[in-house]
Amino acid sequence: MANQEIERKFFVKGNYKKHASEKIKIKQAFLSTVPERTVRIRIKGDKGYLTIKGIGNESGASRYEFEKEIAVNDAIDLIKICEPGVIDKTRYIVPISNNLFFEVDEFYGENDGLVVAEIELPSEDTVFEKPAWLGKEVTGDVRFFNSMLMKNPYKNWK
Repeated sequence: MANQEIERKFFVKGNYKKHASEKIKIKQAFLSTVPERTVRIRIKGDKGYLTIKGIGNESGASRYEFEKEIAVNDAIDLIKICEPGVIDKTRYIVPISNNLFFEVDEFYGENDGLVVAEIELPSEDTVFEKPAWLGKEVTGDVRFFNSMLMKNPYKNWK
């Protein structure tokens, strides 16, 4: 499936877990972190995925995305040849309204303590409800890209 991904990202400052409808363990690594074409290998639950993302637009909210499900064994093998570093996180799905939901990622390892919420939108000007637990917007801040968290983990920011 190839399309334009439109998403906004926020720090999380409160309790979102009680609103979550789903919880998924994710492990991912990158074959390429070149900004013009990041290539990610992900194990999400018991499924594997190959994702290629293009460079973002000026606001950082939109970019090309291609994603294909692959065999989980292939994902495990591909992670072995990825660039150094693995992102380990739990994703909580938090529905809000109008078929929209936040994906709240709680990071572990070198990114322990970082909690970020993303919302995918049908267009950049889509209006959505901002829950009380949502913090400062960080859309377009490259430090929050998973490919950058691998190179410059959250623990180094302080």
